[in-house]
Amino acid sequence: MRIYIKSAFTIALLIAVVPATFSQSLPPAVSDRIDSLFQQWDRTSTPGYTVGIVRNDSLIFAKGYGMANLEYGVPNSPATIYHMASVSKQFTAFSIVLLARQGKLNLDDDIHKYLAWFPDLKEKITIRNLLNHTSGVRDQWQLLAIAGTRLDDVITQQQIVQVLSKQQGLNFKPGERYMYSNSGFTMLAEIVRSVTGQTLRQFTDSAIFRPLGMTRTHFHDDATEIVPNRSYSYDVDDKGHYSNSILSYSNAGATSLFTNVEDMSKWVMNFWDHKVGDQQDVAQLTTRGVLNSGRAISYALGIAVDSFHNQRRYQHSGGDAGYRTFVSVFPDLKMGFIVFSNLGDANPGEKADDLASLFIPGRPSQKEQHKQPPRDSGIAILADPAKWMPFTGFYTSDDFARFQFRIEDRKLYWLTPGGHDLLVPRSGDTAEEFDDPTVWFTFSTAAGGGASAAGGATAEEYWPGNHRHLWRYDTAKSETQLESYTGTYYCPELDCNYRVTLKDHHLFIASAKYNETPLMLFGDDNLGVDWWWMSGLKVVRDARKKITGFEVNSGRIRRLWFKKTDS
Repeated sequence: MRIYIKSAFTIALLIAVVPATFSQSLPPAVSDRIDSLFQQWDRTSTPGYTVGIVRNDSLIFAKGYGMANLEYGVPNSPATIYHMASVSKQFTAFSIVLLARQGKLNLDDDIHKYLAWFPDLKEKITIRNLLNHTSGVRDQWQLLAIAGTRLDDVITQQQIVQVLSKQQGLNFKPGERYMYSNSGFTMLAEIVRSVTGQTLRQFTDSAIFRPLGMTRTHFHDDATEIVPNRSYSYDVDDKGHYSNSILSYSNAGATSLFTNVEDMSKWVMNFWDHKVGDQQDVAQLTTRGVLNSGRAISYALGIAVDSFHNQRRYQHSGGDAGYRTFVSVFPDLKMGFIVFSNLGDANPGEKADDLASLFIPGRPSQKEQHKQPPRDSGIAILADPAKWMPFTGFYTSDDFARFQFRIEDRKLYWLTPGGHDLLVPRSGDTAEEFDDPTVWFTFSTAAGGGASAAGGATAEEYWPGNHRHLWRYDTAKSETQLESYTGTYYCPELDCNYRVTLKDHHLFIASAKYNETPLMLFGDDNLGVDWWWMSGLKVVRDARKKITGFEVNSGRIRRLWFKKTDS
């Protein structure tokens, strides 16, 4: 493994805080502290990380930990090439910013001006909507997976365009809300092609990478291309055994940037030392999106804007196959932290924050300054458990949240797939989360008369800036009821079928590409399946309550229609 340490800090720096001035070397205590963060992966038997720290005009620290290739014993180093996944998006966005500055497009142009192949869905979708993830366009990876494409297949740009060109609906009206969509950035790459006659790879090479001296960086739009010094992608199982995690993308825009720490440091410096574009372009890139309601979101143009230790920060993460990436930029401090990994269970965002904490003095946030003292769990004891008993049971929602409320030892608990949280009763039929009172529930019954009323229970969940309606469902179904769900379901937009069958009083779903998997019922009209690409299905019925099909309403897809073609 190779380590590079360039201009750094005063000798007074020991471990946690860096003063405003820097000298020529990192103190050993700081280097040792950095090494300790990655000690677990600093071996020849594991994939690992490559790390870079930027200050002013220098890459002051760069080092690889673990192996870039386990089979050939090649170590990670600052020169190792990684697939960036979604960190790529800021480069696609900056391409659009540069073209807008040249007067070749406007961010508020309708995308149909440049993408004649995208269907007319009777809504204006702007380039800015694509950049901010507010377009409502369904996500390409989920669409492809539903259609039967594995994400480790070779996926071409044209294949994605073909799927998007057949869409008949949006997730929501453009600008109404934020929902991350990789499709938007593939479409932005196609806008670059439409405007310039160049692929995104060609345009970024001439307009961004060569001017910055990023000589080992490119958009990898050909899966068969050989890339010297490239890292390989790995997963690990529960027993600690590593396996190859295949990535064969031949598309660019949402993903597929190939680079290394040394090159990425030059991009980070461009946020304050402009060699490509100027401060106006950087300001455009980092201006947060605004919804139709006027509410600002944290996502700007292919990059997120937030704060860390009360310092303004631009950041983005990435994850494809076994690659995990995170780049954070602190423009006011002229610092940046680059963390790449070739291991699927790595957490580079956490590591980047750990690194930043070594160099940026931590100051308590306003929330931390007003933090309340710990509460005694005794306040959660129910004075009258019988009052709350009618509200216990299993609940779901339109967005397929799946909760259970249960009483144990005279306390009310909120059970989620990933948690078991104590609730504290407020006045009336309201209860708040013990650890976070900003999350709370108001319960009622169908009759609207409180806990003593008859009928099915409902709940309203509230958390800062959000609200969700929940209703209790019955888990018991007769054989006849279950039979009504069986049949073949067809999606015209994706030209694919799924088959629902009934065996031993259990429903199953399968397709030509996917093996039979249990299909779970959450009430009469919410179906769940343990597939990331279509985990929530909303049953659609006619006026006679007969099932006519279902809609995929999960992840980054809403209202994708499957018609029931037989029974």
